[in-house]
Amino acid sequence: MAYYENLPIYKKAMELAIYIEKAVRDFTRYHKYTIGTDMRNLSRDIVSLVIKANSRKDKKSVAQMAK
Repeated sequence: MAYYENLPIYKKAMELAIYIEKAVRDFTRYHKYTIGTDMRNLSRDIVSLVIKANSRKDKKSVAQMAK
C-alpha cells in the first residue's frame, strides 16, 4: 500500500480543495455561507474518500460508496 500523500489522485484532490477554498473567499456573503459551504465540504469529502480507499484492502467497496 502506497502512502496516500504520494498518490496522484490525492495530490489532485488536495489541489482542488485548495482551489475551492480560495475561490469561495471571493463569493458574496450569501453564497459563501450557502453554496460555498457545500463546495468546501464536498471537496474535503473527496480527499477523505481517497485516504479511506487507499487504506482499505477491498478498494471496490469504497469506490461504490462514492457513487
